[in-house]
Amino acid sequence: MTDLSVWLEATGAAAGAGGLGYAKVRAPRVYWSLVGMPVTWGRFVLSYRSTMDVCGLTVQPSGLRAFMTRNVARREVQPVPPKIRRVRGTSTGLRVTLLLPAGLEPADLIATSERLRHAWGVYSVTVAETKPGYVELRMTGYDVLRRVRMPRKARPRGMVVPVALREDGTAFERDYRKAPMALTLGANHSGKSMYQRNLIKGLAQLPVALVGIDCKRGVEQTAYAPRLSALATTPDESASLLAVLVAEMEDRFDQLRQHGVSDMWELPAELRPVPVVVLVDEVAELFLISAKKDEERRERIVTALIRLAQMARSVGIYLEICGQRFGSDLGKGATMLRAQLTGRVVHRVNDKQTAEMGLNDVAPDAVPIASLIPMERPGTAVAADSSGGWSKIRTPDTSRDEVAAVCREFAHLVPDFPALKPFRPYVPAAMPAVSPPLGKARPVTS
Repeated sequence: MTDLSVWLEATGAAAGAGGLGYAKVRAPRVYWSLVGMPVTWGRFVLSYRSTMDVCGLTVQPSGLRAFMTRNVARREVQPVPPKIRRVRGTSTGLRVTLLLPAGLEPADLIATSERLRHAWGVYSVTVAETKPGYVELRMTGYDVLRRVRMPRKARPRGMVVPVALREDGTAFERDYRKAPMALTLGANHSGKSMYQRNLIKGLAQLPVALVGIDCKRGVEQTAYAPRLSALATTPDESASLLAVLVAEMEDRFDQLRQHGVSDMWELPAELRPVPVVVLVDEVAELFLISAKKDEERRERIVTALIRLAQMARSVGIYLEICGQRFGSDLGKGATMLRAQLTGRVVHRVNDKQTAEMGLNDVAPDAVPIASLIPMERPGTAVAADSSGGWSKIRTPDTSRDEVAAVCREFAHLVPDFPALKPFRPYVPAAMPAVSPPLGKARPVTS
C-alpha cells in the first residue's frame, strides 16, 4: 500500500510538472498566473530597495527626514528609492505604480529599464508617466507578441480603433482625434496589409465614411466594397476623388464659420457632418509617373493630399497613408506631405533609410528597433508619434475574408454622401444558395 501511494505521488508530481511545462509553451497566460506572477512578485518585493540602489535610482532624503532619522530613530541616513504606491498583477505581467522623489524623473527609469528587466527576471519593462510625479512600471512576464491575443475590452468606440497589441500587453489604438493623419511603412510580407485589414475591420463598425484609394486596380480594397463610400483604383480616378474631398473640406469650413466654431466636434450632433477616413494603399503609385503628360495629374494629386493633411483635421477628414517607401526620391511634395503625418507605424523594412524616413523625425531612438524586426515575425512594427514616445506592436492575424464579412455585416452604416456617389464601388448582389436536387438521378437504360 505504501509503494502504491509513493507511486501515485510521483506520478502526480510528474504529471503536474509536465502540465506546467505544456502551459508555459502553449498557454503562457495560465503559466504566468499560476507560477510566474507569484515568483516575480516575491522577487520584486524582496529585492526592490537594493535593485533601485545599484541602478542609481535613489536620491538623498530631505533635510527634515535626515534629521528625524539620525536624531529620533537613531539610524543611519540612507538614500531614498521611489515609493511603491500600488502593485497589481495582470494576465501578462505586473503593474507597479511609483511615486518619484524629488530629483528623479521618468527618463531616469526609462534609461535603466533593461537593467530592471534582468534584475527581476521578466521579459520586458516599460515605463509610462501616469501623472506628474507618478510613473507606472509595466512588467511583461513573457513574449506577448509571439501569439497575439487582443484584450477583451479592446473594442472600436468613437474615433478610436484598437489595431494591434503592444509589447507591454496593452492594446495599441488608432485615435483619429489625437493623431488625425498617419503614415504606415513596410516591405513586402512585413504585415503592412494586415495592419490595414485590422484598421478597416474596426472602422467598418463605426459611423464613418470610408474612402479607399488602391491604385493596384483595387486588388486589396475591392473586397471591402460593401462598406466603402468611394473607391478609386487608378491615378486618374484618384485625382478626381481627391478633388471632391478638397471641395467637401471647403464646404465644411463654410459650415464651421456659419456656426462660429473652429472644429467639427464643437457642432451639435444633429448638424455635425460624418467623419471621413481616406485609406491610401500604396502612396508611391500616386507620385510616380511614366510620361511627361502625367505630370499635371501628379501635381493635382500631391497638392490635394497636402491640403487635406494640413487642414482637414478640424473638419473630420483623416488620412491613413500606406507605402513601402516614402521619401524625397518620390518627387516634389513628398517630404512636405510626410511632415504633416503625425502617427507613424514602421514594419520590417529593406533598408535603414526607410526606417529613418518614418521615425527619425519623431522618435530617432526607435530607428534601430525597426531595422532589426525579423522576417519570421510578420505584423511586428514600431509605432510612434510626434510626442517622441514609441512602442513595439504586432497586429493579430486577420484574414481578408474575415474583414470582408465584417464589411458586409455593417454595410448599413454607409452614410448618405451625395458628393461621393459617383465613386461608390459596385457591390454585386449575393448569389442565392443552390439547393441540392430532391432525388437522385438514374441513368436511362434500354
